[in-house]
Amino acid sequence: QVHLVQSGGGSVQAGGSLRLSCQAFGYFNSMSCMGWFRQAPGKEREGIATIANDGTTRYLDSVKGRFTISHNNAKSTLYLQMASLKPEDTAMYYCAADRTLQICSEPYYNYWGQGTQVTVSS
Repeated sequence: QVHLVQSGGGSVQAGGSLRLSCQAFGYFNSMSCMGWFRQAPGKEREGIATIANDGTTRYLDSVKGRFTISHNNAKSTLYLQMASLKPEDTAMYYCAADRTLQICSEPYYNYWGQGTQVTVSS
């Protein structure tokens, strides 16, 4: 069993930066996919950044060039560095991980963090 605990987030003005962290407790190695999702009020959850076990990263078009996903296996931690934040980035952000998922952009992850709020003011 893997338990994901998120930290970071908060409120920032447009143009600012934030870093989200997601620490895994339990067996974290050999995850096929890890990712970050977000859900804004009244909207569906969307995948914004994923990283596969071969290091391949993918990003939602609206965050490309502004967000960076990375992980530190030694610390069992997944990160999302967010820069040039916009009001439309306001949402609840979730990290996720899965051992068998083959297409990392799909939302069928087994392990999810508790969520952390990111609010960007104009």
